[in-house]
Amino acid sequence: MARTVADVMTSHPATVEADQPVSVAASLMRDNDTGAVIVNDNGRIKGIVTDRDITVRVTADERGPDTPVRDACSPSVEAVGPDTSIDQAVQLMRTHAVRRLPVVEDGRAVGVVSLGDLAMERDPNSALADISAAEGNR
Repeated sequence: MARTVADVMTSHPATVEADQPVSVAASLMRDNDTGAVIVNDNGRIKGIVTDRDITVRVTADERGPDTPVRDACSPSVEAVGPDTSIDQAVQLMRTHAVRRLPVVEDGRAVGVVSLGDLAMERDPNSALADISAAEGNR
């Protein structure tokens, strides 16, 4: 049974620099079959941008695909280290109502742990685990 975030996280997460356009982030989401990309400022984690962020903060405001990612991303992000326990990660997600936690070492993202990752670990027979394990819609 997994004990730490490192045991269940997705390693080598997709990242984008804050000054790049949201179209780059969206392309990374498509190419990596993910709903979120880590946002960096000179290689160090600044935030996270989700497909929903782009929809609500860019598309809904009739802004274009050249809008900088910094204008769409969540400015504050809860992050954990690889040695964080699964229980601590679950508690952080509950407390802050987030679905993903970047996993950071020395200010740099080394992974992402998602609600789905934790569901597959904790209750592999749950509906959320089944949905998380299913192949993406391409």
